[in-house]
Amino acid sequence: MIPLTYAVVGLSVVLCVVAVWYAVRDRLIDDRLLAVAALLEVALVVLLVVGLVGLGHIRDSTERATFVAYLVSLPVIPVGTAFLAIKEKSRWAMGSLAVGAFAVAVMSARLLQIWMSYE
Repeated sequence: MIPLTYAVVGLSVVLCVVAVWYAVRDRLIDDRLLAVAALLEVALVVLLVVGLVGLGHIRDSTERATFVAYLVSLPVIPVGTAFLAIKEKSRWAMGSLAVGAFAVAVMSARLLQIWMSYE
């Protein structure tokens, strides 16, 4: 779980930085950026499966609920923001993609924090 979470955070940061760069340059989403978002999505689905399999590891019910809520909602964020970036033809689309990628990085780091507190 730990290396996978680091990979997710790394991909999220890359997506965020590139999306900000696209927004500053007033560029629209392209195939390379969609490929990074798709790779992030695959990693998030794998993280979801691994997290749900190891859910018994977390004993506190409040932390378990937070963990599951983050796990389930994380894969929705890149898909939603990428779809918005495709449909919206302005620099704000790249801004929303950057904010979504930043949210994924922060939520993934929080998942790791919850996971490590019970190890």
